[in-house]
Amino acid sequence: MPNVVHDFPIFVPPMRVFAAISLPEGLNHWWTKTSTGTPAVGSSYQLGFGPDHQWVATVTNSETDAVFELEFVEADADWAGTRVGFELSRIENGTHVRFHHHGWAQDNEHYRTSCYCWAMYLRVMKRYLEYGETVPYEKRLDA
Repeated sequence: MPNVVHDFPIFVPPMRVFAAISLPEGLNHWWTKTSTGTPAVGSSYQLGFGPDHQWVATVTNSETDAVFELEFVEADADWAGTRVGFELSRIENGTHVRFHHHGWAQDNEHYRTSCYCWAMYLRVMKRYLEYGETVPYEKRLDA
């Protein structure tokens, strides 16, 4: 199975990164258009990416300021059953982020597009946290 992985620094404390990856108001600044959920194992997240993409995920791992992972239970066929997660560790002046999107069934066009999209979304998150930049949802892949 192919996986998407990215490792990178963000120069803000882990608690700020954790809020951005696990709280709806954080997610809506860099990834989702709308979202609801609580970062507790077993909790359900509603993740809105427009009218035709209202997805549901379950929290499979959550350790405050350290780890957060979601498993998609209602999503596009390629994403259903996959897991998106973050591991955070403190570094000098910030946080090292280890990102993964595991469980892809095949290396298809959607997988390759998602590899690109994750890189772009994670860049938007980094810019939001480090510089306070916000990008409208519809323009995030062009930022």
